[in-house]
Amino acid sequence: STTPSSGPYIAGITNRNTNLGIRGFMLFSIGVFLALVLNLLQVQRNVTLFPPDVISSIFSSAWWVPPCCGTASAMIGLLYPCIDSRLGEPHKFKREWSSVMRCVAVFVGINHASAKVDFANNVQLSLTLAALSIGLWWTFDRSRSGFGLGVVIALLATLSTQLLVYNGVFQYTSPDFLYIRSWLPCIFFAGVITMGNIGRQLALVRIFFYAELRRLS
Repeated sequence: STTPSSGPYIAGITNRNTNLGIRGFMLFSIGVFLALVLNLLQVQRNVTLFPPDVISSIFSSAWWVPPCCGTASAMIGLLYPCIDSRLGEPHKFKREWSSVMRCVAVFVGINHASAKVDFANNVQLSLTLAALSIGLWWTFDRSRSGFGLGVVIALLATLSTQLLVYNGVFQYTSPDFLYIRSWLPCIFFAGVITMGNIGRQLALVRIFFYAELRRLS
């Protein structure tokens, strides 16, 4: 009598683990792609400077940047729906792929503005990017958990970047916030919100899949 009851349980665990791996791989791939594209903008505008011996001639980026960003993207994208589940507050605001794609487009635009739009000073640029980043959260997220996670992860990423620059791994031109640019936390915050939205949408696909599987069974 134990075999039939344990069979679906083991299958369910296997399906969840497989789904988790697939979502993690997809989030990692998206993070690597965005890192290559967005970092290229920063390097071409001489906002970020890497030592010549670590630069890849194809993407003008240090070899470790894409995998680090991909890993962080996977962790963020898996963490957001997990926190929603723990809090018992499923995120239902604008849950469709068209909204997610618009969120990605706005994030790319914010990063593009940080590299190519000229402002009178860094304070103006930082305030503008901060407003745009909060606007991105308000337009595509609006959850307290999303905002809180975005702020915490952005602060941790900023601190990590300060340490990397301090140790000479790379540097920023015209730093105005210790060793980095003051607008960098805004970019991190917008990136966290974007990857969180992608992760939530991928988790929603899993929920629909299991609901349909239960209906058919």
